[in-house]
Amino acid sequence: MELPARCFSWRQFPVLLLWVNGLMTLGYAGAYRQTSLCNESLMLEKLPACGKSFEELMKKVDYKKWCNLTEFIMYYDNFTQCTEHEANKASCFWPNPLAEGFITGVHKQFFSNCTSEKVHWEDPPDEILITLILIPVTLTCAMITLVVWCSKRSDIL
Repeated sequence: MELPARCFSWRQFPVLLLWVNGLMTLGYAGAYRQTSLCNESLMLEKLPACGKSFEELMKKVDYKKWCNLTEFIMYYDNFTQCTEHEANKASCFWPNPLAEGFITGVHKQFFSNCTSEKVHWEDPPDEILITLILIPVTLTCAMITLVVWCSKRSDIL
């Protein structure tokens, strides 16, 4: 009885690996290569629609809560996805300087009053400070003493 012809031999395996590597290098393995030029005017024309829809959604949020991200995170996510989508439709990368400028303008419109409060740092009381300084100094001196003592008594250890 005759064995069926094999479709693949182990000698062809390196050739197959080179072929797959070539496909991946050329971008045929699922990678998207942008070949067209960015249409900046189209992108700048479409981005205000994203800002307008974000503005409409932000009207639902009390303006006193505009600095609390948890109140509008979904609206902001929709806004960023919209700007990314419009930039991609115009064959532009996202983020790009023009889109960032637009997003910065929206931030100035809605979040200009959201300043972070600076934390005022102050030293702990002297008793605690002295303790925090003396403990590592004492431990360091004790470890140095122990190492020197052990090195002089190496015959016993």
